Amino acid sequence: MIQQFLEDYVKKIVQYPQDVSVSLELNEEGYKDIVIYASSQDVGRVIGKDGKMISALKTFISGAKAKDGYTYRVVVQAQTHSKV
Repeated sequence: MIQQFLEDYVKKIVQYPQDVSVSLELNEEGYKDIVIYASSQDVGRVIGKDGKMISALKTFISGAKAKDGYTYRVVVQAQTHSKV
């Protein structure tokens, strides 16, 4: 649910939506890592001015923490090439 929402939302705010993907992985520390992959030209849009966009996404994700008890960590990574 979180993964699909984030992917759909991020695709709406970036210039190259075809390069966006989101993965959700449970790491060895017990955190759930949410990795948002976007074009290197769109990473700034995902993070936002002064980090406001990524902060808003983290606030949304904190609601899921209350529901499932996991701690989430959000990472934004640049894609080095297009998926065209």
